[in-house]
Amino acid sequence: MNASSTNGPKASPAPESEHPRPSIGVIGLGHMGSAFASNLVADGFQVTVYDIHEELAAPLVSRGARAVAQISGLRDCEIVLTSLPNDDVLASVTLGDEGLLRTLSADAIHVSMSTVSPGLARRLTAQHKLAGQGYVAAPVLGNPDLAHERKLFVIAAGEPSSVRKVSSVLERLGQRLFPMGDDPGAANLMKLAANALTALTLQGMGEVLALLTKGGVEPSLAFEVLTGSLFDGKVHKTYGGKIVAHRYSPPGMTAPLAVKDLRLALAEAEHMSVPMPASSLVHDRLVAVIARGWGELDWSALGLLAAIEAGLPSGPAATGVKS
Repeated sequence: MNASSTNGPKASPAPESEHPRPSIGVIGLGHMGSAFASNLVADGFQVTVYDIHEELAAPLVSRGARAVAQISGLRDCEIVLTSLPNDDVLASVTLGDEGLLRTLSADAIHVSMSTVSPGLARRLTAQHKLAGQGYVAAPVLGNPDLAHERKLFVIAAGEPSSVRKVSSVLERLGQRLFPMGDDPGAANLMKLAANALTALTLQGMGEVLALLTKGGVEPSLAFEVLTGSLFDGKVHKTYGGKIVAHRYSPPGMTAPLAVKDLRLALAEAEHMSVPMPASSLVHDRLVAVIARGWGELDWSALGLLAAIEAGLPSGPAATGVKS
Protein backbone atom coordinates (compact mmCIF):
# COMPACT_ATOMS: atom_id res chain seq x y z
CA MET A 1 0.00 0.00 0.00
CA ASN A 2 1.45 3.34 -1.02
CA ALA A 3 0.89 6.63 0.73
CA SER A 4 -1.35 8.83 -1.39
CA SER A 5 -2.00 12.53 -1.62
CA THR A 6 -4.60 14.84 -3.11
CA ASN A 7 -4.81 18.53 -3.77
CA GLY A 8 -8.06 19.18 -1.97
CA PRO A 9 -11.60 18.02 -1.22
CA LYS A 10 -13.04 15.28 -3.38
CA ALA A 11 -16.76 15.28 -4.08
CA SER A 12 -16.93 12.69 -6.85
CA PRO A 13 -18.04 9.09 -6.31
CA ALA A 14 -15.39 6.59 -5.32
CA PRO A 15 -13.79 4.84 -8.27
CA GLU A 16 -15.56 1.77 -9.54
CA SER A 17 -13.86 -1.62 -9.47
CA GLU A 18 -14.82 -5.23 -9.93
CA HIS A 19 -15.90 -5.21 -6.29
CA PRO A 20 -18.93 -3.23 -5.06
CA ARG A 21 -18.22 -0.38 -2.69
CA PRO A 22 -18.47 -1.46 0.96
CA SER A 23 -21.28 -0.34 3.21
CA ILE A 24 -19.80 1.87 5.93
CA GLY A 25 -20.89 2.69 9.46
CA VAL A 26 -19.73 5.69 11.46
CA ILE A 27 -20.00 5.78 15.25
CA GLY A 28 -19.36 9.10 16.99
CA LEU A 29 -20.74 12.17 15.24
CA GLY A 30 -18.70 14.90 16.84
CA HIS A 31 -16.77 17.36 14.71
CA MET A 32 -14.46 14.73 13.22
CA GLY A 33 -16.89 11.83 12.88
CA SER A 34 -19.55 13.96 11.21
CA ALA A 35 -16.93 15.21 8.71
CA PHE A 36 -15.94 11.63 7.88
CA ALA A 37 -19.55 10.59 7.40
CA SER A 38 -20.42 13.65 5.33
CA ASN A 39 -17.49 13.13 2.95
CA LEU A 40 -18.27 9.44 2.49
CA VAL A 41 -21.91 10.23 1.73
CA ALA A 42 -20.72 12.79 -0.83
CA ASP A 43 -18.60 10.05 -2.42
CA GLY A 44 -21.64 7.87 -2.93
CA PHE A 45 -21.01 5.30 -0.21
CA GLN A 46 -23.91 3.75 1.66
CA VAL A 47 -23.32 5.24 5.12
CA THR A 48 -25.06 4.32 8.37
CA VAL A 49 -24.46 6.56 11.38
CA TYR A 50 -24.89 6.21 15.13
CA ASP A 51 -24.34 8.51 18.10
CA ILE A 52 -25.67 8.38 21.63
CA HIS A 53 -26.91 11.91 20.95
CA GLU A 54 -29.39 11.05 18.22
CA GLU A 55 -29.90 14.67 17.14
CA LEU A 56 -26.37 14.77 15.75
CA ALA A 57 -27.42 12.40 12.98
CA ALA A 58 -30.07 14.72 11.51
CA PRO A 59 -27.75 16.82 9.26
CA LEU A 60 -26.20 13.64 7.87
CA VAL A 61 -29.57 12.02 7.24
CA SER A 62 -30.58 15.11 5.24
CA ARG A 63 -27.54 14.45 3.02
CA GLY A 64 -28.37 10.80 2.45
CA ALA A 65 -27.02 8.83 5.40
CA ARG A 66 -29.11 6.34 7.33
CA ALA A 67 -29.32 6.73 11.11
CA VAL A 68 -29.82 3.91 13.60
CA ALA A 69 -30.80 4.12 17.25
CA GLN A 70 -28.55 1.27 18.43
CA ILE A 71 -25.15 -0.13 17.53
CA SER A 72 -26.86 -3.36 16.49
CA GLY A 73 -28.25 -1.40 13.53
CA LEU A 74 -24.75 -1.53 12.02
CA ARG A 75 -24.73 -5.30 11.68
CA ASP A 76 -24.74 -5.22 7.87
CA CYS A 77 -21.82 -2.79 7.58
CA GLU A 78 -18.61 -4.18 6.15
CA ILE A 79 -16.51 -1.37 7.62
CA VAL A 80 -17.29 0.65 10.76
CA LEU A 81 -15.35 3.80 11.60
CA THR A 82 -15.33 4.95 15.22
CA SER A 83 -14.42 8.49 16.25
CA LEU A 84 -14.71 8.59 20.02
CA PRO A 85 -13.20 10.71 22.81
CA ASN A 86 -11.29 8.25 25.00
CA ASP A 87 -10.40 4.67 25.92
CA ASP A 88 -13.44 4.10 28.13
CA VAL A 89 -15.95 5.09 25.47
CA LEU A 90 -14.23 3.11 22.72
CA ALA A 91 -13.97 0.02 24.94
CA SER A 92 -17.65 0.27 25.86
CA VAL A 93 -18.77 0.73 22.26
CA THR A 94 -16.66 -2.21 21.15
CA LEU A 95 -16.82 -4.70 24.01
CA GLY A 96 -20.17 -3.93 25.61
CA ASP A 97 -23.05 -6.41 25.61
CA GLU A 98 -24.54 -4.71 22.55
CA GLY A 99 -21.23 -3.48 21.16
CA LEU A 100 -19.42 -3.86 17.87
CA LEU A 101 -17.79 -7.16 18.78
CA ARG A 102 -21.18 -8.83 19.07
CA THR A 103 -22.73 -6.87 16.22
CA LEU A 104 -20.32 -7.11 13.33
CA SER A 105 -20.25 -10.12 11.05
CA ALA A 106 -17.13 -12.18 10.48
CA ASP A 107 -14.75 -10.44 8.05
CA ALA A 108 -16.11 -7.00 8.91
CA ILE A 109 -13.48 -4.43 9.90
CA HIS A 110 -13.53 -1.95 12.75
CA VAL A 111 -11.45 1.15 11.97
CA SER A 112 -10.74 3.19 15.08
CA MET A 113 -9.91 6.81 14.25
CA SER A 114 -9.94 7.76 17.92
CA THR A 115 -6.95 9.00 19.92
CA VAL A 116 -6.59 6.20 22.46
CA SER A 117 -3.87 4.24 24.21
CA PRO A 118 -1.71 1.75 22.30
CA GLY A 119 -2.63 -0.87 24.88
CA LEU A 120 -6.34 -0.60 24.13
CA ALA A 121 -5.67 -0.81 20.40
CA ARG A 122 -3.81 -4.10 20.90
CA ARG A 123 -6.51 -5.44 23.21
CA LEU A 124 -9.28 -4.67 20.71
CA THR A 125 -7.25 -6.21 17.91
CA ALA A 126 -7.03 -9.48 19.81
CA GLN A 127 -10.75 -9.50 20.64
CA HIS A 128 -11.81 -8.78 17.07
CA LYS A 129 -9.47 -11.46 15.78
CA LEU A 130 -11.14 -14.04 18.05
CA ALA A 131 -14.47 -13.03 16.51
CA GLY A 132 -13.11 -13.38 12.98
CA GLN A 133 -13.18 -9.62 12.46
CA GLY A 134 -10.50 -7.09 11.56
CA TYR A 135 -9.28 -4.06 13.48
CA VAL A 136 -7.30 -1.14 12.07
CA ALA A 137 -6.03 1.79 14.12
CA ALA A 138 -6.27 4.92 11.94
CA PRO A 139 -5.91 8.07 14.05
CA VAL A 140 -5.55 11.33 12.17
CA LEU A 141 -3.42 14.45 12.33
CA GLY A 142 -5.41 17.62 11.77
CA ASN A 143 -8.46 19.51 13.00
CA PRO A 144 -12.16 19.40 12.04
CA ASP A 145 -11.71 22.07 9.37
CA LEU A 146 -9.07 19.93 7.68
CA ALA A 147 -11.34 16.90 8.05
CA HIS A 148 -14.11 18.62 6.08
CA GLU A 149 -11.58 19.66 3.43
CA ARG A 150 -10.06 16.13 3.25
CA LYS A 151 -6.67 17.51 4.19
CA LEU A 152 -6.03 15.29 7.20
CA PHE A 153 -3.03 13.00 7.52
CA VAL A 154 -4.17 9.44 8.32
CA ILE A 155 -1.93 7.00 10.21
CA ALA A 156 -2.97 3.38 9.70
CA ALA A 157 -1.74 0.14 11.27
CA GLY A 158 -3.10 -3.36 11.68
CA GLU A 159 -3.22 -6.76 10.01
CA PRO A 160 -2.02 -6.10 6.44
CA SER A 161 -5.08 -7.71 4.83
CA SER A 162 -7.40 -5.52 6.91
CA VAL A 163 -5.43 -2.37 6.14
CA ARG A 164 -5.56 -3.17 2.42
CA LYS A 165 -9.34 -3.58 2.54
CA VAL A 166 -9.92 -0.17 4.13
CA SER A 167 -7.11 1.85 2.57
CA SER A 168 -9.20 3.12 -0.36
CA VAL A 169 -11.74 4.50 2.12
CA LEU A 170 -9.12 6.08 4.37
CA GLU A 171 -7.38 7.67 1.40
CA ARG A 172 -10.59 9.57 0.63
CA LEU A 173 -10.67 11.14 4.09
CA GLY A 174 -7.33 12.93 3.93
CA GLN A 175 -4.48 14.15 1.78
CA ARG A 176 -2.05 11.40 2.73
CA LEU A 177 -2.16 7.94 4.26
CA PHE A 178 0.86 6.83 6.30
CA PRO A 179 1.12 3.01 6.72
CA MET A 180 2.64 2.15 10.12
CA GLY A 181 2.93 -1.63 9.96
CA ASP A 182 0.94 -4.41 11.55
CA ASP A 183 0.97 -3.23 15.19
CA PRO A 184 -2.09 -0.99 15.71
CA GLY A 185 -0.55 0.34 18.89
CA ALA A 186 2.19 1.98 16.81
CA ALA A 187 -0.36 4.17 15.02
CA ASN A 188 -1.81 5.35 18.30
CA LEU A 189 1.63 5.98 19.78
CA MET A 190 2.49 8.05 16.70
CA LYS A 191 -0.67 10.12 17.18
CA LEU A 192 0.03 10.70 20.88
CA ALA A 193 3.61 11.72 20.13
CA ALA A 194 2.42 14.16 17.46
CA ASN A 195 -0.06 15.72 19.87
CA ALA A 196 2.64 16.09 22.50
CA LEU A 197 4.83 17.87 19.97
CA THR A 198 1.91 20.12 18.97
CA ALA A 199 1.30 21.05 22.62
CA LEU A 200 4.98 21.89 23.05
CA THR A 201 4.76 24.14 19.99
CA LEU A 202 1.66 25.91 21.32
CA GLN A 203 3.39 26.55 24.63
CA GLY A 204 6.45 27.94 22.86
CA MET A 205 4.40 30.16 20.56
CA GLY A 206 2.39 31.48 23.50
CA GLU A 207 5.49 32.38 25.51
CA VAL A 208 7.29 34.05 22.62
CA LEU A 209 4.26 36.04 21.48
CA ALA A 210 3.67 37.22 25.06
CA LEU A 211 7.31 38.35 25.27
CA LEU A 212 7.17 40.21 21.96
CA THR A 213 3.80 41.82 22.69
CA LYS A 214 4.88 43.07 26.10
CA GLY A 215 8.07 44.33 24.49
CA GLY A 216 6.07 46.54 22.17
CA VAL A 217 6.11 44.45 19.01
CA GLU A 218 2.70 44.38 17.32
CA PRO A 219 1.45 40.75 17.57
CA SER A 220 0.43 40.36 13.93
CA LEU A 221 3.83 41.64 12.82
CA ALA A 222 5.57 39.23 15.19
CA PHE A 223 3.48 36.41 13.79
CA GLU A 224 4.33 37.43 10.22
CA VAL A 225 8.07 37.46 10.93
CA LEU A 226 8.04 34.13 12.77
CA THR A 227 5.85 32.18 10.34
CA GLY A 228 7.36 33.86 7.29
CA SER A 229 10.88 32.80 8.18
CA LEU A 230 12.13 29.85 10.23
CA PHE A 231 8.82 28.84 11.85
CA ASP A 232 6.54 28.31 8.86
CA GLY A 233 5.06 24.95 9.85
CA LYS A 234 1.35 24.17 9.84
CA VAL A 235 1.15 24.12 13.63
CA HIS A 236 2.93 27.44 14.02
CA LYS A 237 0.71 29.08 11.43
CA THR A 238 -2.64 27.57 12.44
CA TYR A 239 -2.41 27.79 16.21
CA GLY A 240 -0.13 30.80 16.32
CA GLY A 241 -2.80 32.57 14.29
CA LYS A 242 -5.40 31.66 16.89
CA ILE A 243 -3.21 33.00 19.68
CA VAL A 244 -2.58 36.29 17.88
CA ALA A 245 -6.28 36.73 17.10
CA HIS A 246 -7.36 35.55 20.59
CA ARG A 247 -9.59 33.08 18.74
CA TYR A 248 -10.00 30.16 21.11
CA SER A 249 -13.58 29.24 20.26
CA PRO A 250 -14.97 27.25 18.60
CA PRO A 251 -12.28 24.73 19.55
CA GLY A 252 -10.57 22.31 17.21
CA MET A 253 -9.67 20.29 20.29
CA THR A 254 -10.61 21.30 23.80
CA ALA A 255 -8.11 21.56 26.63
CA PRO A 256 -9.51 18.48 28.49
CA LEU A 257 -9.01 16.28 25.41
CA ALA A 258 -5.48 17.63 25.08
CA VAL A 259 -4.81 16.79 28.75
CA LYS A 260 -6.03 13.26 28.07
CA ASP A 261 -3.69 12.88 25.11
CA LEU A 262 -0.67 14.20 27.02
CA ARG A 263 -1.52 11.91 29.93
CA LEU A 264 -1.58 8.88 27.60
CA ALA A 265 1.70 9.92 25.98
CA LEU A 266 3.38 10.36 29.36
CA ALA A 267 2.05 6.99 30.55
CA GLU A 268 3.67 5.31 27.54
CA ALA A 269 6.87 7.24 28.21
CA GLU A 270 6.92 6.14 31.83
CA HIS A 271 6.33 2.53 30.83
CA MET A 272 9.28 2.66 28.42
CA SER A 273 11.52 4.74 30.73
CA VAL A 274 11.60 7.71 28.36
CA PRO A 275 11.88 11.01 30.27
CA MET A 276 9.68 13.73 28.74
CA PRO A 277 10.14 16.71 31.09
CA ALA A 278 8.91 19.36 28.66
CA SER A 279 5.77 17.35 27.84
CA SER A 280 5.12 16.90 31.57
CA LEU A 281 5.29 20.67 32.00
CA VAL A 282 2.89 21.31 29.11
CA HIS A 283 0.47 18.74 30.55
CA ASP A 284 0.37 20.78 33.75
CA ARG A 285 -0.05 24.00 31.77
CA LEU A 286 -3.11 22.51 30.11
CA VAL A 287 -4.45 21.53 33.53
CA ALA A 288 -3.97 25.18 34.52
CA VAL A 289 -6.04 26.24 31.51
CA ILE A 290 -8.88 24.03 32.73
CA ALA A 291 -8.47 25.25 36.32
CA ARG A 292 -9.19 28.80 35.11
CA GLY A 293 -12.55 27.63 33.78
CA TRP A 294 -11.46 27.49 30.15
CA GLY A 295 -12.24 23.84 29.57
CA GLU A 296 -14.37 24.60 26.52
CA LEU A 297 -11.61 26.53 24.78
CA ASP A 298 -9.18 25.31 22.13
CA TRP A 299 -5.88 23.99 23.48
CA SER A 300 -4.17 27.01 21.91
CA ALA A 301 -5.47 28.80 25.03
CA LEU A 302 -1.99 27.93 26.30
CA GLY A 303 -1.16 31.23 24.58
CA LEU A 304 -3.88 33.02 26.52
CA LEU A 305 -2.49 31.64 29.77
CA ALA A 306 1.00 32.87 28.87
CA ALA A 307 -0.36 36.34 28.02
CA ILE A 308 -2.33 36.73 31.24
CA GLU A 309 0.58 35.54 33.36
CA ALA A 310 2.70 38.17 31.61
CA GLY A 311 0.22 40.84 32.72
CA LEU A 312 -1.19 41.44 29.25
CA PRO A 313 -4.88 42.44 29.02
CA SER A 314 -5.90 39.52 26.85
CA GLY A 315 -8.52 37.68 28.90
CA PRO A 316 -11.92 39.31 28.32
CA ALA A 317 -11.06 40.18 24.70
CA ALA A 318 -10.38 36.56 23.82
CA THR A 319 -13.09 34.75 21.91
CA GLY A 320 -14.93 32.30 24.14
CA VAL A 321 -13.49 33.62 27.43
CA LYS A 322 -15.99 34.78 30.00
CA SER A 323 -15.20 38.19 31.43
